Amino acid sequence: MNATSVAGLLRPRSIDQACDAVRDCARLGRSTIPMGARHAMGGQQFLDGGWLLDTGGLDAILDFDAERGLLTVQAGVRWPAVLDWLARHPDNRRGWTIRQKQTGADDFSLGGAFAANIHGRGLAFAPFVEDVESIVLIDERGQAMCADRSENAERFALAAGGYGLFGLVAQLTLRLVPRTWLRREVELVRVGELMPRLDAAIAQGCSYGDFQFAIDPRSDDFLDLGIVSCYRPIAAPAAADADARHLRSEDFARLLCLAHTDPGRAFSEYSNFYLATHGQHYLSDAQQSGIYLDGYHAQVDTVLGHCGSEMITELYVPRPRLAAFMACAADSLRRHDAQPIYGTVRLIQRDPTSMLAWAREDWACVVFNLHVRHDVAGRAAAAGAFRALIDDALRYGGSYYLTYHRHATRAQVVAAYPQFPRFLQRKRELDPDRRWDSDWYRHHEALFADRAR
Repeated sequence: MNATSVAGLLRPRSIDQACDAVRDCARLGRSTIPMGARHAMGGQQFLDGGWLLDTGGLDAILDFDAERGLLTVQAGVRWPAVLDWLARHPDNRRGWTIRQKQTGADDFSLGGAFAANIHGRGLAFAPFVEDVESIVLIDERGQAMCADRSENAERFALAAGGYGLFGLVAQLTLRLVPRTWLRREVELVRVGELMPRLDAAIAQGCSYGDFQFAIDPRSDDFLDLGIVSCYRPIAAPAAADADARHLRSEDFARLLCLAHTDPGRAFSEYSNFYLATHGQHYLSDAQQSGIYLDGYHAQVDTVLGHCGSEMITELYVPRPRLAAFMACAADSLRRHDAQPIYGTVRLIQRDPTSMLAWAREDWACVVFNLHVRHDVAGRAAAAGAFRALIDDALRYGGSYYLTYHRHATRAQVVAAYPQFPRFLQRKRELDPDRRWDSDWYRHHEALFADRAR
């Protein structure tokens, strides 16, 4: 969906080389943008006709404070390498591990996670910036600086969720948490029962959870009935679950194909599987890892007879208004003849740190993956559906995530992110020569230059 022709890739293997690369770009009048695992959908890591600074070579784990639970890594390291290193390190006798990561895929860079300020499925966690103690940031001059909540605090706040526009996050120090055993508790509930159920789970000590809802627009259960899964900390089990059930890659591929052709049956099979896993045990870090099916849509395209893919969006609403929003969203999706393939509800706590915070308060987060046909009519229909969902969230006092797509209007951006004009202003002030640039930034700069949009 975001095929981009670039002038070239810069592949530094050290922070010094990364600084030199940025200085060379400045000397030659070139713009650049950091790029990690290339999974981001909104174009914030791409720069048409520009130079991309690939962090893949900055993948070292640099330091481990086993007493305080702090791990210092370079930005290009990816989650599986971090988890494997912590599991094997002889000094990690306390069992330190990560608190949260993206779910549904693992092969993401940690620098990208900070630049996008991601979240997982924690029930009482703020976004990823609150898991980071400090960073080393390479600015528009090619200078490396340390930044945290007291030193270069504004740079830290701008870089967290700043999508690479205020420099390359070359190094991060993570705040770790003790690894725990969890028991999964699963039940089928209506969305109107969800918040009381999750509030009770939090009060009882559950640390992770989510709600995966019915996706068939033809059903009365659409966006209402769902599977809620909560994870309760427990003592280490005496033995592994003898009859533990897990979805394999081929199971996911079959269910995803079924979600395109018979969404009611897909949800039924998926929910029955989850209900059968009630009581299974998981390590707190392992349960956040998942299978990512790269290229599965080729099989779907063959079945459907057209080229398409899924596009994600995430909406935020005040928790007491979740059920009303979901009913409104169901009407909007039906009205736009949209085809959800997957959907989930998670919780987030307010982000007190980042300048462009998407978690402005304690939200309920609603994720939709919509099927998008790759033709002009299909793209236009998807744009209309995504804008309608944003309007629904705003109507209930909510917001949306900025960089999954670029369909929001100027009015929607301002309503959801009243601090966005200030974000653009600081970008122009700190980087007047546009050393850091991206297709996403160009889009929003044009959007705010045109008052009619």
